[in-house]
Amino acid sequence: MKKQLIAIAIISSLSFSNVSLADDVNHFDASAYDNDNANTNTELVVQDEEREHTEELVGLTSGAVLGAVVGGPVGAIIGAFAGTLIGKTVGDDTEIQSQKELLAQQKLSIEMQTSELTALHEKQQSLAEVTDEYLHVQAQLSDLKAAQQQQLQELAIGLNVQFKTGSSTIEPHFEQQLDDVAYLMALSPELKLDLTGYADRRGDSKFNQALSEQRLIEVTSYLVSQGVSAERLHSQAYGASAPLHEQQSFENDFFDRRVTLKVMPVGEALAAN
Repeated sequence: MKKQLIAIAIISSLSFSNVSLADDVNHFDASAYDNDNANTNTELVVQDEEREHTEELVGLTSGAVLGAVVGGPVGAIIGAFAGTLIGKTVGDDTEIQSQKELLAQQKLSIEMQTSELTALHEKQQSLAEVTDEYLHVQAQLSDLKAAQQQQLQELAIGLNVQFKTGSSTIEPHFEQQLDDVAYLMALSPELKLDLTGYADRRGDSKFNQALSEQRLIEVTSYLVSQGVSAERLHSQAYGASAPLHEQQSFENDFFDRRVTLKVMPVGEALAAN
């Protein structure tokens, strides 16, 4: 009978303590609710402390009751202590789980940010490659324009296609030059060419005249085959009547066997049409 009375007294004391602690917690909740200026971090700390105290109180009460039933007053004390530890452990496990979830969210956020940074880096690298390619193309265009300008200057002075003695066959070296002229004509549709054919002074005048005309035909046909319209080509053959040098020699004869291509000024081109 005395053991039961002592157990009841201990349980009543513990219950009173639990009620007092619960009232303190409720009072703290009311005060926190009325305080509108409390920041978010403080509220979270308070909520964690409340939950931790509540779990400890539940463990304390449950342990005391079970200890009293099983072992009397001593069992109540031991049970209360064990229950408090159990409640504390439960609270710690809940906190650990909460921290794990928070860390998982942070890890996901970091992975997303890393992915975005990687995509941005790849985009910047791609942009740098496009920029380099653009600069390379610009350099090529600049070189091409310089070559075209040089070709125009040569045509303005007169570009000569040379021939062997008594031949109207275009040599491969001069075919390449005619290809460049055809390309330039394609880029500049306003250009027209004046072609003049010549022969050296060896042989009679009729043969030389016919040979100069045949050389003109060969050059004109080649340019037309490369896409140049025949309407943009004006031709005239002079035979051996217009040598480059007054004195005849083997070397001078070589330069006389020619077809000269020259850009026609706009006025002359209109007159030729």
